[in-house]
Amino acid sequence: MSGAVTTPDAAQPTPITYDAARVGTEARDWLLLLKPRVISLVVFTGAAGLYMAPGPLNPLVAAVSILCVCMASGAAGAINMWYDRDIDAVMKRTVTRPIPNGRVSPDAALGYGIGLSVASVILMWLATNALAAGILAFSIFFYAVIYTMWLKRSTPQNIVIGGAAGAFPPMIGWAAATGSMAVMPVVMFGIIFLWTPPHFWSLSLYACKDYGRAGIPMLPVVRGARHTRWQILWYTIILTAVSLVPSFMHLAGWLYTVVATVLGAGFIYCAIGVLRDRQDASGVSLTGDGPARRSFRYSLAYLFFLFLGLLADHAFIAH
Repeated sequence: MSGAVTTPDAAQPTPITYDAARVGTEARDWLLLLKPRVISLVVFTGAAGLYMAPGPLNPLVAAVSILCVCMASGAAGAINMWYDRDIDAVMKRTVTRPIPNGRVSPDAALGYGIGLSVASVILMWLATNALAAGILAFSIFFYAVIYTMWLKRSTPQNIVIGGAAGAFPPMIGWAAATGSMAVMPVVMFGIIFLWTPPHFWSLSLYACKDYGRAGIPMLPVVRGARHTRWQILWYTIILTAVSLVPSFMHLAGWLYTVVATVLGAGFIYCAIGVLRDRQDASGVSLTGDGPARRSFRYSLAYLFFLFLGLLADHAFIAH
């Protein structure tokens, strides 16, 4: 982790005004606080952990576990939006969020996030076991406190370390199903952990000005675009190698091996495209960051289809 971080002076947000008669009246705003697009991928990887676990899967336990993961992810997102309301107000892609836009009050959002956090952990504990509830609680704490309140604004390694927050769901699902831990969910954690940097750094390349305006020390803001492009490539290569660990450890079969190899090759191709994008002397794209945008979109499909391949392989072997 780096020491002192220097970023461009952050812009001052426009004061937020709230109409007491209208604040918090739209159900859609409360849903947006949960970051539903993030939830979908989190729930999918959590469900993958449940399905990959050995032994019969209790449908009720599975349903409640997925609900708890969904609630916890949304709760952490709401707390994140509460804390980041100042920088959200100066970033173009976040200025319309419910809090900076004045549609939900900060206090209500914080209470909402804390309430959902407590409810999700208690329900997970009652429905499954203490291990699953403990990992769930720690994942909320990691994202809301360690990443949001500390890492995000203090180091360009924020995404590298903070990536652990989104990598816990497979471990939670496995623990909910078995009450124990094993190598497979840890490997699944590692895959998501290593996927996060190239995924978010691709986004940060074309949102660099936004992050700089908000004073967030994302890697391209602090170390420059060229350094970030190389980091995306190296992390993608490492990710591809780690994604094949289940094959080498005989935890997955030929179907997953083929899927992981093809998807990894595609991701590396995208990363090379990002590196070779026409750039000025400082590494800034001269093409509107088209390769970075494609890499970001591909990364979303990559993780989904990689885990889908793992599930399909598990089903093929099991039957």
